Amino acid sequence: MTHTCKVCGVTSDAAEFYKSVNSRCKECHKEKVRQNRAEKADYYRTYDAHRYRTDPKVKIRHRRYHATEAGKASIRASREKWLLENAEKRACHTILNNAVRDGRAFKPDTCQVCGKTDCRIEGHHDDYTKPLDVRWVCRSCHVAIHRKEDERLSALHEAATNFDSTPKPRGKYV
Repeated sequence: MTHTCKVCGVTSDAAEFYKSVNSRCKECHKEKVRQNRAEKADYYRTYDAHRYRTDPKVKIRHRRYHATEAGKASIRASREKWLLENAEKRACHTILNNAVRDGRAFKPDTCQVCGKTDCRIEGHHDDYTKPLDVRWVCRSCHVAIHRKEDERLSALHEAATNFDSTPKPRGKYV
């Protein structure tokens, strides 16, 4: 069975046409999709990012890829690129980690934003020129801060920035 493309006019067998779109040949259909994605780039960037974070099939596919040698090499290259492009941030992280280790900065056990305990607490820098000035937040709040998805974080920002991070005595008898 032959079909005729309504865009380029080529007549070809059914193998050159998608089953769901038989008015355009595969090449014309691909071009139309590329054109549509270029015209609506912001929409598709948001859509793809959301899909990457939420679609279980996509997560499985990425997990499998990251387990391969090519995936591991890609992760390594990405990390090296980040380190080269973000030397100031990395230095800031190192200074903070050393200060916590040496007792010059105190890392609390609760998130300053949501109050969650029994989880990993991370330091969020609002200003990388002040390496010891951080907000101590849980992973989910830290991700939300960077993605600016959670509106309540902006309201709680003032309270969290006034946190006293001077060293406190540690131990069960304090």
